[in-house]
Amino acid sequence: MRVHIATDHAGLELSHALIEHLSAQGYEMVDHGPQSYDPLDDYPGFCIAAAQAVVADQEAGVDALGIVLGGSGNGEQIAANKVPGVRAALAWSEATAKLAREHNDANVVAVGNRQHTIEEATRIIEWFLAEPFSGDERHVRRIGQIAEYELERG
Repeated sequence: MRVHIATDHAGLELSHALIEHLSAQGYEMVDHGPQSYDPLDDYPGFCIAAAQAVVADQEAGVDALGIVLGGSGNGEQIAANKVPGVRAALAWSEATAKLAREHNDANVVAVGNRQHTIEEATRIIEWFLAEPFSGDERHVRRIGQIAEYELERG
């Protein structure tokens, strides 16, 4: 699976740790930045680029998901969700990570580095990446309703 990752300065250490850890587990990691610490960086561009890459890969039939990181994960989730076709979910536990995939077919996970240790955040992301979408009709229908609204508003 290809995994696109982006962060702001608050998540940079976690991003580097995840790239190393997930690469060792066989994931193809694509880093959308930033590459170095800048406390004044602007995360939206990094997160939007990662989200766009997830959508492009999925449209091309590539098995891909995304990770966006920040202090809380909220702003990064908001930025990613501006990309048509993205369903970014803020995850803070095993249940929220798994349900985001199982029920919502989320294709991007947002995690707040200042809310978790690196070990906790890594587990949350591993749960997200490992959980398949259930494909249940009710979830497919609801996701379709969201996508329809997105297209109408586009």
